[in-house]
Parts: sequence; structure tokens; C-alpha cells
Amino acid sequence: MFKTVAVVGASGAVGRIILELLEERNFPAETFRFLSSARSAGTELVFQGREYVFEELTKDAFEGVDLVIASTPDDIAGEYLPYAVQAGAKVIDESGYWRMNPDVALVVPEINPQDAINAKGIIASPNCSTTQMVMALKPLQNISRIRRVIVSTYQATSGAGLVGTEDLIHGSQARLQGTDYQYKVFAHPIAFNAVPQIGGPKHEGYTSEEMKMVYETRKILGDDRILVNPTCVRIPVWNCHSESILVETEEPISVEQAVKAWNDFPGITVQDNLPEKLYPMPLTSDGSDEVYIGRVRKDLTSPNGISFWCVSDNLRKGAATNAVQIAELLSQHCS
Repeated sequence: MFKTVAVVGASGAVGRIILELLEERNFPAETFRFLSSARSAGTELVFQGREYVFEELTKDAFEGVDLVIASTPDDIAGEYLPYAVQAGAKVIDESGYWRMNPDVALVVPEINPQDAINAKGIIASPNCSTTQMVMALKPLQNISRIRRVIVSTYQATSGAGLVGTEDLIHGSQARLQGTDYQYKVFAHPIAFNAVPQIGGPKHEGYTSEEMKMVYETRKILGDDRILVNPTCVRIPVWNCHSESILVETEEPISVEQAVKAWNDFPGITVQDNLPEKLYPMPLTSDGSDEVYIGRVRKDLTSPNGISFWCVSDNLRKGAATNAVQIAELLSQHCS
């Protein structure tokens, strides 16, 4: 058990769920501290029936802290988290800043728990769109090596933070009322639209979000040979990311084999009955920590291909839940 746990960024969309999960799961610690920007410092909150006050995040704020769970923008993670490590704390980071650092473990506990247990200093939690995909890929990888993945994502506005959801709500209202709305996060109207860009331009016309899926998948699954071809699209759904995934393996995997592998894997629920119109959807996946899989079928163009639909709550398993699961894993193995 950790003596002192600090949560950084608890007032954000993911941070709020981290607090809920720590409380719901009764995470074992003697005391908690909550660090925030100077703007929020001094604000009171109630956690586990006790009153706390947000402390300002500074370079010296980590003294006496054993575990840090951070959900901040990349620049804040890059600037402050090394000081937590210097103070002797284990650090779980939700940002994208440290993920591809070769000295930092990138962890989904159901897939590579030993990487977290053996990690020194910072442990990164993957991008939300990557997390649900690798959860679906790992049981297939256990049957046959994955050669290639083609994935198209349909990502909710909550992935852009609280303001992203506000843009969806107010933009939809304005569209229906025939009035103008000045979007705060999105470069194009998200209401009644689909925007095929998440993140800035990167390698050969792919976006930063797409390249995260390429590099993070290889790192988590431990195979740099996996070919990943992603297209990431923002859609007018407030929460839960959906993905259409085609996987090609070295040896053929039948639908029956895949479904059994998913059913046997922790954190995955198969919902697959097309005649009964049963399949995962954002509305029915919201608020759950599971990764849902449906529409499972053989690839019509390749004997070694299998296609499926995958939905998961991006704020929970895609972010907050994964971080808390890492924290629980570390707590079980801390001295």
C-alpha cells in the first residue's frame, strides 16, 4: 500500500473520473493530495467523506508523495513529472508526452502488467483510441502473430476534453435553431458533421492521433513488425470511441476462435448477434470499463483476415480506468 497518493489534474474530464474510481474502488492509501494549477489552488473538494483543498502544482509539491496519478496537458507533464520521480514517487501519466520514450513503460494492465511492475519512475497510459484497439488485438495475437491492422476510428467529442463536449452541445443547439456558434476546440463544426482530422499533420499525411496508434500499438504488444494503417475521425457523439478494425494474422483465425479468445480475456465483452440487432454502440457502452466487440466476420478479401467493430468509453478504460488499474497493480506489488 502507498502511504501518500497525489492526483494531478483532478478537475479535468479524466481527472474527475479518476477521483470517482479511486473512491468507488476504495484505493488503499493513508492520505491523498490533489494538485492543480494556481487558478484552481485553494478550491475545496470532498473525497472519501473528507474535505481536501487543491494545492498548487509546483516543482516542490511532490515531497513525501509515494504515487502520482497525473492527467495534464503534455507540456505540464513534461515539465513537472520528472520532479515527482526525483522526489521518489512512482508516476502514472495520462498525457502523451512520455509514451514513446524508450525508458518509459507504456502499459495496459491486462496486456503487459510486468512492464509496470518493473518500471522505474514514469509509467505512461496509452492514447484512448490505442487502448481499446490493443485490448482487442492481444487475444488474437495470443493465437497467431499479427501482420497488419487497418483501423478507422469514430471518436467522441469528449476526447477533446470538457470544452469538446460543450462544442457539441452548443453547436448542435445553434444548428437546430439556425444561429451561429463560435467553436472553441474544433476547427470545423462538429454538429451533424464528421471531421477526418484529429491532431496535427505528421508522417506522410497522417495525423498525430493516427501515428500514436501506429507506434503505441507496436510498443504495447512488443512487436515492431506490426503494420498499422489508421484513419481517425471525430464524430458528433459525446462519449465513447468506436473503431472498425481489420486484422490480418500469419495463421487464419476463425470467428469462433476469435470470439472464444475475447470471451476468455479480462475486460472484454462480446456483443455479436446481427439478426437480433445486438452490437456495441456508444450509447450502450457509456459509463462502462469494458471494451465491447461485435460485428465479427471473416475478411472477404483475405483468408487470414478478420473484421470487427469495437466500442469503449474513452474517458474510462481509454484513460481514467486504465490509470487506476495501473495504480492498483503497483499497490499490490509495492514494498
